[in-house]
Amino acid sequence: MKTLNLIPMSAHIDNQQDRLAEIFRQMDNQIIQESKVAFLKIQSWQFAVRTPEIGATYLREAASMITQSLLSFVPNNFVLSEEGYYMNPIEN
Repeated sequence: MKTLNLIPMSAHIDNQQDRLAEIFRQMDNQIIQESKVAFLKIQSWQFAVRTPEIGATYLREAASMITQSLLSFVPNNFVLSEEGYYMNPIEN
């Protein structure tokens, strides 16, 4: 008489779909929140530019922010040190 094995085999590979789905959901929620904040900032910017008194101040501040952050030169070794390149031994 044959005996049936009712205990299922354990999987050799962990199924991480639940964890990956949760990470995706969290990232999606974060992107949605950041998009809403960006949209509100754009709306306030458009309103401020239409207002003559506030618009000129906003434009001056925006120009200074752009020149100080986006268009400023940053040396390569500064970026590498900020990313921790020099802290760890080089591994190939």
